[in-house]
Amino acid sequence: MDNLPIIIEQIYAAPVAKVWEALTDKGKMEEWYFDIKGFIAEEGKTFDFDVEDGGNLYHHHFEILEVIPNKKLRHTWTHPGHSKGRSVLTWALEPVGKATKVTLIHEGVENFSDAGDGFTKENYIKGWNEILEKWLSNFLEG
Repeated sequence: MDNLPIIIEQIYAAPVAKVWEALTDKGKMEEWYFDIKGFIAEEGKTFDFDVEDGGNLYHHHFEILEVIPNKKLRHTWTHPGHSKGRSVLTWALEPVGKATKVTLIHEGVENFSDAGDGFTKENYIKGWNEILEKWLSNFLEG
């Protein structure tokens, strides 16, 4: 099995502070990402949310592991009820002139092999690309 992390980079025509706010402000997140009840970017906080896709309901749970304002948000990413696996997601921000480079690193997706076809590395790559290239891009630049 391929144990290499998923790494996706995208540059947005927006300052780091605006991108950070999109990733960590619950109200902004609801506009482009997911509605995560009670979300606050604070180490140790845990959250649950559900996503419906193609008639299937996917439960997500995560714990915030690291917060470096305007630089990095790192948290676990699990699917209780679907898999016993655990992965880690890192959102790293870097200024590029007046723009911002976001590097998403998703480590450990191979740990979801017990969850079936909906949890393949290819599906995660497709999903994260859509989220970064369309959802976040449209929110920040649209």
